[in-house]
Amino acid sequence: MATDVAVPALGESITEGTLAQWLKKPGEAVAADEPIATLETDKVSVDVPSPSAGVLSETLVNEGDTVAVGAVIARIDENATAGAGDATPAKEAAAASTNPAGAGENPQLRGSEHAPEPAQAEGTDEHVTTLSPAVRRAVLEHHVDPSKIRGTGKDGRLTKDDVLAAAQAQKSGGPVHEPEARAPAPAPASAPAPAAAPAAAPVQAKATGERHEERVKMTRLRQTIAHRLKEAQNTAALLTTFNDVDMSAVIEARGKYKDLFEKKHGIRLGFMGFFVKAVALAVKDIPSVNAKIEGDEIVYHDYLDVSVAVSAPKGLVVPVVRNADRMSFADIEKTIADFGKRAKEGTLTMDDMSGGTFTISNGGVFGSLLSTPIINPPQSAVLGMHRIEERPVVKDGQIVARPMMYLALSYDHRLVDGREAVTFLVRIKEAIEDPTRLLIDL
Repeated sequence: MATDVAVPALGESITEGTLAQWLKKPGEAVAADEPIATLETDKVSVDVPSPSAGVLSETLVNEGDTVAVGAVIARIDENATAGAGDATPAKEAAAASTNPAGAGENPQLRGSEHAPEPAQAEGTDEHVTTLSPAVRRAVLEHHVDPSKIRGTGKDGRLTKDDVLAAAQAQKSGGPVHEPEARAPAPAPASAPAPAAAPAAAPVQAKATGERHEERVKMTRLRQTIAHRLKEAQNTAALLTTFNDVDMSAVIEARGKYKDLFEKKHGIRLGFMGFFVKAVALAVKDIPSVNAKIEGDEIVYHDYLDVSVAVSAPKGLVVPVVRNADRMSFADIEKTIADFGKRAKEGTLTMDDMSGGTFTISNGGVFGSLLSTPIINPPQSAVLGMHRIEERPVVKDGQIVARPMMYLALSYDHRLVDGREAVTFLVRIKEAIEDPTRLLIDL
């Protein structure tokens, strides 16, 4: 008896997704509710579970295909045993399986979407056989053996970070040498010596003269990011105001209480908690920064849902810390840490990223000194944090070194006036430079 595997509901207003990866191959046994494929939507990746136990008998779509909610993408044979099903995947994979060595083609020079899976060493884990295009590309680029890398992704799958870490470790253990060129075999003793060739210009080695291009289809998430950012530029009257903040007081507070904080709450005390609290304080004075435009009306919120930009393998995502104005430092830090972990694992849900009334983006973790962030529609403002570095500043008539951070507030000038934007940023500066204000609501 064969059971159809259909695309599950993907969230409100989402009618289709892209089949990002098959996690099982035809002929492999599957358990009930075991993920057999990954779908990529506009915001998150969703696993497609098997509706029953059995064997994956056939796949009906290829990786990269767009599929509608409810569409049948595979079939499960509940009476078959492993190995009895169709041993060929969908059409493209079937073509690849008939030419595993690339038919004379150099696999390192092919696009990642068509590169073969690295051969699995005997006794290694199954996760090696399910490399995503990004991971496969990293493996080929850095010349590492995926069978020797322990994956940290979901179900032990390799991530791009795993490959990069392995490549770094490989480099630190000694230089990686290219194979030496093999000397031509000597001519037989009986063969006459070849005539001397006329002098010619030196020929550049082929390897150093080759140049290659790779075309990789944009993921659905990347397309959505591109569309929304361009929409923000086309719709909003974007403007950015800047300020800098002395981080001495916050650094001192973290240094004094971080051990006690971690011991009590089980989470490290970071900078983000201070900034979320500072934003919550500032929006009380400047509510338009936490508002949005709908038609010809301004919608003000009496709550603060902060979208926190975090990095995921397939792009930037912005999960929402809800009711942040009512949360403690510990709750804020725990929520953000959980979002970061789940973003790397690809387990964030649609609900995690829906809504949001204000955004904080911390480019400083990547080394950014200054930037002009773009708002996340329909929000009206985004706060950009940057790296902390010691700079000379004047304090009490003396030039001293202080740990300084540039702050940037990009805002929709249709809703937020320049005076309001500057005042909002000054309120944040005051709260960060004197964290006591956060405790006494000043």
